[in-house]
Order: sequence, then C-alpha cells, then structure tokens
Amino acid sequence: MNSSKHTELANHAWSVADLLRGDYKQSDYGKVILPFTVLRRLECVLAPTKDKVLEVAARFKGQDINPDRFLRKASGHSFYNTSAYTLKAIAGDATHAAKYLNEYYGAFSPNAREVLERYDFAQQIKRLDAANLLYQVVGRFADLDLRPVKRDADGEVVLGEDGKPVEIVSNHQMGYVFEELIRRFAEQSNETAGEHFTPREVIRLMVNLLVAPDGDALALPGTVRTVMDPACGTGGMLSAAEEHITALNPDATVKVFGQELNPESWAICRSDMMIKGQDPENIKFGNSFSDDGFDNDDSKRDKNTPTTFDYLLANPPFGVEWKKVRDTVEDEHERLGESGRFGAGLPRINDGSLLFLQHMISKMKQVDASGSGGSRIAIVFNGSPLFTGAAESGESRIRQWILENDWLEGIVALPDQLFYNTGISTYFWVLSNRKARDRRGKVVLLDARDYWRKMRKSLGDKRKELGEQHISEITRLYTEALAVLDAAEKGGGHDLADRAGKIRVFRNEDFGYHRITVERPLKLRFEVTEETLTAITASKPIARATDAEAFAAALRPLVGKSWTTKSDAWIDLKDAVVAAGLLWPTGAPFGKALREAVGVRDPEGEVQRIKGEREPDPELRDYENVPLEEDVEEYLRREVLPHVPDAWIDHSKTKIGYEIPFTRHFYVYKPPRPLAEIDAELKALEGEIQTLLGEVTK
Repeated sequence: MNSSKHTELANHAWSVADLLRGDYKQSDYGKVILPFTVLRRLECVLAPTKDKVLEVAARFKGQDINPDRFLRKASGHSFYNTSAYTLKAIAGDATHAAKYLNEYYGAFSPNAREVLERYDFAQQIKRLDAANLLYQVVGRFADLDLRPVKRDADGEVVLGEDGKPVEIVSNHQMGYVFEELIRRFAEQSNETAGEHFTPREVIRLMVNLLVAPDGDALALPGTVRTVMDPACGTGGMLSAAEEHITALNPDATVKVFGQELNPESWAICRSDMMIKGQDPENIKFGNSFSDDGFDNDDSKRDKNTPTTFDYLLANPPFGVEWKKVRDTVEDEHERLGESGRFGAGLPRINDGSLLFLQHMISKMKQVDASGSGGSRIAIVFNGSPLFTGAAESGESRIRQWILENDWLEGIVALPDQLFYNTGISTYFWVLSNRKARDRRGKVVLLDARDYWRKMRKSLGDKRKELGEQHISEITRLYTEALAVLDAAEKGGGHDLADRAGKIRVFRNEDFGYHRITVERPLKLRFEVTEETLTAITASKPIARATDAEAFAAALRPLVGKSWTTKSDAWIDLKDAVVAAGLLWPTGAPFGKALREAVGVRDPEGEVQRIKGEREPDPELRDYENVPLEEDVEEYLRREVLPHVPDAWIDHSKTKIGYEIPFTRHFYVYKPPRPLAEIDAELKALEGEIQTLLGEVTK
C-alpha cells in the first residue's frame, strides 16, 4: 500500500484546521473535519450513479410509494442522495452555502443522514456559517479527490493491464486515511486517545491469535466470514480483522458487525464502515447489555441481522460498573437462567468485564454433528477476571462455566504500559467452541510480558509498544503451542520444550479447587474477675433473663477463682446465685452469654461441645484451597494435622471455586542480594553524599 498517498490525503483534510484556528478549539477540529471527510467520500462514491438516482427520485416524486429500495439499487450502494447539489457548487455560492448544504445533507438516505446527525452536523453548519467559514471549508473538501476508481471522460471505469479497475482511493486506503484523522483528533482532544481506539499493534496481535488456527480454512475459495465486536468504539478491531482475513484470501467476503454506546464513537465507526464499503446498518447503537442489537428474539431486531458470528473480539472498558443496566441484567439472569446471556453468574457491580464475555459467548455459532460451524472469541481483560471473587461468587461461577464447557483455549499476558489510558497489565483471553480434538480439555498460558520496545515518545499512559518482530514471535509461540498440545504431558501444567518457560499447558480441572473450612475446637477455662462482672452487667441476654447487676453482685465472692471444666464452674456459680436469693436463669441465650463472660480461651482448656460434637472456635477457623481432584481429607492429614492435630474439615461449608493464577504459574524466584554487597553499596553512597556535602559547605 502507498502509505504516502493516504498521508497526503489526511494532510489535505486536516489542513482545514488552519481555517478553524481561532474560531474553534483544537479539541473541536475533528467535529468538523471527520464529518466533512465522510460527506466528501460519500459524494465521490455516489457520483457515477448520481444522474440515475435523480431520475428514479423524479419518477417516484408525489407517489405514495417508498422508493428506498429502488434508490439503493440505482445508486449501487446501501445509501444514496437525491439532491442535485455538489460540494463544489455549494462552495461557489458563499451567500447561500448554509441553505444549500443543509438541503444536500438532508437528501441523503436515512442511514447516511443518521451518521452525520450523530456528529451534530447541522449545528456545525450553523457555527461555520456564522464565522463566515462555511464556504471555505466546503471548498477545501470539494478539492479533495476521494474517488474509489479512475474514470475516463465518458464516466467509464478505467481498467489496468490486469483487467481490474485502476484505484485512486480504495476502500482499504480510505480506511487508513480516516484512521489517521481519528488519531489526530484523539491527540488534539482533551480526552485520552484510549477513549477512542486500541493501539493498532495490539489489535493486530489480537486478530492474529483469533484467526491463526483457521489459516488453511480461510484460504479456501468462496470463504465468507462474519466478525462482531459488542464494544466496537471507532471500529479499529473490525477493520483489522477484515484486513487480516482478506490478506490471507483476497477473494474472501468479510462482513463486520458491531455495537457501540458512545454516540460519537458510533458515528465514527459507522462512517468508517460506509467509507470502506461495508453495510453501515451492521453497526448498532446502544448498550449491548440492555439493548442487544443482535438479540435472537425476532421481535427485537431486523430479520436480516444475524445473531451468531464466526469471530467475536472486543476490548471492553476495564473496571466499569454496570449499575445503570443492573435491573435489566438481573432480570434476564433470574428469568431466563442458562437460556439467557447471563445465566452462569453476575460479577460484582463495579466491573462488567465478564458480562461482555458472557454476551459474546451467547453469539457463538453452534457446532453441528459433522464438526462444522462454531466460533472463536478474543477479548482484552485486565487481571481482575482471572481471580477476583471467592469460591461460588459470580466471577468464580462464570470461570467454572467457561472451563467446564471447555471453551477457554488460551490466555496471553501482555506487557504493561501498552494502552493509552492505563498502565496496568492486560491479558488476551482466546475462546472457542470448536477446539481441535488434541486441544480439548486443555488451556494454553503464554507469558508475553517481556515482548516490547520502548516508545520514542509516550502517548498518555502508553510507553511501550509491540514491534512487528514481537507480534510475529508471540503469534508463532501461541500457534506452535496449539500444534503440540497432543504431546503435552497429562496430569497438570508443564513447560513446553524450547519455549524458555514462556508457555505452560494446563487441564481445565487444574484451575478448579475446593474451598474447605478447617475448624479447631473451642477450648476454655473459666474464671471470675472484675472484668467478668462488668461484662455480665453489660450483657443484654443476661439482663433479659434476670437482674444483671444483682446477678453480678452474687458472683463477687468468687472473684479470683478459676475452674478447668464448665460443669464445675456452673455448680459454684449456681450455688452463689441461689445463696444470694436469686433464681438461676435458663435458656440458651443466657447460657451462651454467661459462658462468653466467664470463659477464657486456653490451648490447654476444656473442649466445648454441642450435642456431643466438638464446638468450633471461630477465631481459629481457617480456609484452604485444595486442588479439585485431590482428596480433601488426605490434604488435611498431610498439610494440616502435623501442625494442628485437633483440626477437622466442616464439609457442609465446602465450596467449589475456579481461578486462573497466571502470575503464580510463571513466578521465578530471585534470591536477595548478599548482605555484603548491599552494605558495600550503602557505604559507597554515604561516601558520595559526604563528598557532595563537602562541596556545598566550601
């Protein structure tokens, strides 16, 4: 691709900033440049069929018939414009530029007009006209040649030696022009670039891992693939996926679909799809959780909109709460259960990452009896979804559901400081419901945190980037790991040969565990002290059973006395109370409160019992995570009883949990430096400080 060409075109469009300077803030330049670029590209694309569209529009004028289908057919595209105006003609009449441009913009088909409306285009026209800039801006864009193909004087497409049309600005190249403008807009904006797009090299790696195992299948003639991103932003991932698949097979048909909540990002994405020749109707507006644009309920969607896809990928926002859609999500979870999107579980309210993943899993194609069909998913997460949530929490249940269904293929740890709006470590999760036979029941973990290079200039929090060699090497490691899974050892994780400890393979069950509750008996001795009497006086259960102050006074003669058993203590206490003329209260609340006041924890004390069974001491209670396939009683005998022989497991409290402790599996112990080396370094630093102080005091 001629990179200088799209840079030249982007420079031409961005040169309008010179006109806007003073009347617009730098952060607002994109609000003019982006929609006008879209408008000019649409005009250039529609120019060859403009007369035919005007003819059809005139034919249906005044008739009670919706001509939309006929106008689309006449234009040869999914959009059209029924106005005779052109940007060049509008720029030539400065007095009426606003009037004519509004009429021209209003004559677009609803799908194209809606995109411009999201840019608040009518307001920009009004603002530019008030500043006497409108005709100049229109003129600048009228001179921007964004024709898709070259045509001769008669309007016929010029063919090259290969028999194909000679391209001036292909859809692919137009995408790069628009992406360059988006990048410049993001840099000028007060918001971080990360609010607009994911770093290009990160997307390339993600798409590589997503489609790499399907390379041979994608190269087949007549290949058709659908790609969906439920948090598509400005569409960078969708564009990269399309580019990658068509690079493998130029004749492949790739249809992209997406949904976006932010109006401006949605408009940019939809514009990009229109510019590249994709159907803009495939980009839905709204919240993917509460207003699913690809719902399988036919009453809630266009009948032509698919509900499942070959590839799904996303970079959802990290750690963003889902409180606004809580009622809708919880209703679906409770009402539809596993037949809905969120049946596996609900994560904590302050992080909806795993909701996105469940939503994407619901869009996977089913695998038929012959093994055909199915889907692959790639999603960017921070570290939280790996381990957040205790056993049987929402997050743990979601991980369990994914692993027990054998959908998780691999996780790749990326370097930190890779994204524009966060410096934290991130991970790719890759899932598939059509794993090859040799990969079933296994998960690849790839540690790619050392594959990066420092950027010459930081952009926000982004200080590192992936070079082409890093992308190639990570892709190679991952695909080779998948290829050799059949040779993997059984019975747990291990390093693959010749991978320098960067790859480990685990069975699905290796991430499961029993959360056991280890109890130890409550052991008490008994005594009466001044503190005991104070506690009795303040006890509400004792006060409800008797006169607490009189009860405490009756026990005062026993201050300083102690007992080793509860029965002996209660005999003496009861005798003292009766001798004082009081009745000895009954009832469990009273007995428990008195024991709390008189009893003192003692390792050598009496074991307390309830109905003959040892009573556990809450203060000595402990929890252990035991690998799922290990016998918990054997674990207790080996790991616990040698240290606390009186411990036992309360099986009624045992829970099943799932977590993926990625860092632990790749931890490499580094011994501390020798003390002599540290001491020598400190002495050297002290010497330097003394020298500097000496120079200051001269």
